[in-house]
Amino acid sequence: MAGPSISFTSRRGDCVAVTASSWRQPSILPGFGLSLGITISALSLIVLIPLAALFLKAASAGPADIWAIITSARTQAALRLSFGAALFSAILNAIFGLIIAWVLVRYRFPGRRLLDAAVDLPFALPTAVAGIALASIYAPNGWIGALLAPYNIKVAYTPLGVMVALVFIGLPFVVRTVQPVLEEADADIEEAAALLGASRLRTIFRVILPGIVPALLTGFVLAFARAVGEYGSVIFIAGNVPMFSEIAPLLIVIRLEQFDYAGASVVATIMLIVSFALILAINGIQSWSRGRLGHV
Repeated sequence: MAGPSISFTSRRGDCVAVTASSWRQPSILPGFGLSLGITISALSLIVLIPLAALFLKAASAGPADIWAIITSARTQAALRLSFGAALFSAILNAIFGLIIAWVLVRYRFPGRRLLDAAVDLPFALPTAVAGIALASIYAPNGWIGALLAPYNIKVAYTPLGVMVALVFIGLPFVVRTVQPVLEEADADIEEAAALLGASRLRTIFRVILPGIVPALLTGFVLAFARAVGEYGSVIFIAGNVPMFSEIAPLLIVIRLEQFDYAGASVVATIMLIVSFALILAINGIQSWSRGRLGHV
């Protein structure tokens, strides 16, 4: 596919015509064909082929068994808990992650570097260790659980414990996504808004937030995607009671232990389809917000 011809004059005065492809961009890689082939091959081997195998395995269960698994009360309860807790925890992470990133960027105080490093702790901490630690802390006889027990608030071994674990593992995604954007933001714009008479609330919603909404949505999507598939840190604090605190990834593992590979593939496929639809919708909102911001 040939692109438009571009003519320019060299130092010797000769007119040189260059044909540039409209879909090839200048790159430091040795060749477009080679790099594109490596990209497609890697994507196919790592993502597309395993997902295709998952769909084929799920289809082997047959329409009747697939429908029975989908409409099963246990499956629906597990999916509701997984996606509901993931969505709620992602919303909390978006709110508190933005506040934490703002404090780390805009303020200087003793222990700031230590707090900044602690944000990455869920990345490095094994999920099983995180689950055991959270379960011991929020258990009725734990440090925090004992304080909540007189108020009849139970966290460990309940759906609330699942949300706590998902908030723990998803918070760094929001902080580390929003933090670079806040560091690049010019504080002079906020000062100019104040000099023009804008209130603090108006400055936040009309000056600060529009510039960080795309990054905030990206962090929200990452936290949500991480929470949907989380397993290790949840099973220790959830209690794993069917129809109450059992998550969908655990249901998949249970079916695998029962050698029901087709049934496990059906549950995994349902999670994949719902996750993809939600993430696609959120990315659409993100693209819309970026386009709206570009026209402002």
